[in-house]
Amino acid sequence: MVKSRPLPSIVEFNKLLSAVAKMKKFDLVISLGEQMQNLGISHNLYTYNIFINCFCRRSQISLALALLGKMMKLGYEPSIVTLSSLLNGYCHGKRISDAVALVDQMVEMGYRPDTITFTTLIHGLFLHNKASEAVALVDRMVQRGCQPNLVTYGVVVNGLCKRGDIDLAFNLLNKMEAAKIEADVVIFNTIIDSLCKYRHVDDALNLFKEMETKGIRPNVVTYSSLISCLCSYGRWSDASQLLSDMIEKKINPNLVTFNALIDAFVKEGKFVEAEKLHDDMIKRSIDPDIFTYNSLINGFCMHDRLDEAKQMFEFMVSKDCFPDLDTYNTLIKGFCKSKRVEDGTELFREMSHRGLVGDTVTYTTLIQGLFHDGDCDNAQKVFKQMVSDGVPPDIMTYSILLDGLCNNGKLEKALEVFDYMQKSEIKLDIYIYTTMIEGMCKAGKVDDGWDLFCSLSLKGVKPNVVTYNTMISGLCSKRLLQEAYALLKK
Repeated sequence: MVKSRPLPSIVEFNKLLSAVAKMKKFDLVISLGEQMQNLGISHNLYTYNIFINCFCRRSQISLALALLGKMMKLGYEPSIVTLSSLLNGYCHGKRISDAVALVDQMVEMGYRPDTITFTTLIHGLFLHNKASEAVALVDRMVQRGCQPNLVTYGVVVNGLCKRGDIDLAFNLLNKMEAAKIEADVVIFNTIIDSLCKYRHVDDALNLFKEMETKGIRPNVVTYSSLISCLCSYGRWSDASQLLSDMIEKKINPNLVTFNALIDAFVKEGKFVEAEKLHDDMIKRSIDPDIFTYNSLINGFCMHDRLDEAKQMFEFMVSKDCFPDLDTYNTLIKGFCKSKRVEDGTELFREMSHRGLVGDTVTYTTLIQGLFHDGDCDNAQKVFKQMVSDGVPPDIMTYSILLDGLCNNGKLEKALEVFDYMQKSEIKLDIYIYTTMIEGMCKAGKVDDGWDLFCSLSLKGVKPNVVTYNTMISGLCSKRLLQEAYALLKK
């Protein structure tokens, strides 16, 4: 284009810049603008508006303002488009007070802010947690003779619902009705989704019915929100009825719909139904995602179908859907629980090769599995690796470690860990103390166990039934029956 002779007009260049800006390639727009100047092509108001918009979209407000100053020096008065771009930049650039001031300046300059201007400012106010100001601005719009449109109301409803102000969102629906503005499916979906998130499932269903009464056709988003919510409440028949209803209305379930149902069925032990839904997904040419696979793998593990879980794992990899930490944690837990610790350890190694670092759950699960398998040395090695990898052990990790060491005859090592825990800021619970008392008693150190038991009140820890039973059993093993009986009476 720049090699054409004669050079294309500024109008043609503006068309190009506008097209590139719509593709969100703002850096390229600025670069092309510099090339235009080097070729001696003067910018006009339309060109400057494009550049100012690009700077604002890149959150470079200072550059946008500098360009505005240059433009005005050249005799170009900013248009409503120029000021709207700046307004948008202020709203997204943490300068909401400047945005409000700009709208007032627009009025002083003789511009009449339109619906787009007000809607942009309302959106900005919500972004900066100024919900009351945003709602008040809707009333001010009407007073200034600027009628809010569907987009304006959509922005307000979305902002209110994100904050959990659902009652205000309902009030706005009534205002819309009074203003003869018919809410669309997007606005209803926003409120229904918010009601579902805040566990007002019956209110969501009532709004769904009201929506249908008003002749507003629900879409896949409406159904997916409701189905997901109903599943989380265990209302399977209602969820299944909605699924049948949407299929009957020729509204195709999407990935979100299937994922909600599959995950819910798995968690409720209805794995046969979950598998059928997965098959239905495939028939409908809907590709499962990581969430789908993780739910199904979890289901296989829960039903001790570990080989099928591993096959599903391998299948997802073959489909270029790469496992995440949840996938590995689920499988490692499944294998360790079924005493197939070697398979769990192999997955742990594979995970590291893929560049995934395990979390506290990963290491704790594997440590527990190794102890249950009698592999005390490797359990300790994994714990050391956990610490060296910078993964913080939690109270559950330490509880499993101490229990494993005590049960494998390594009381001295357990005492080292226990001593470290007491000196650190870790808050020890009764389960930790009970584990150590049991370990001491099993190792024949009943006196030490008794001393620890007697110190619990000083530590502000109350023994439970298991603690008492453990101590009584220890005293009995040493024939200290009088002490055991005295403790039993307590």
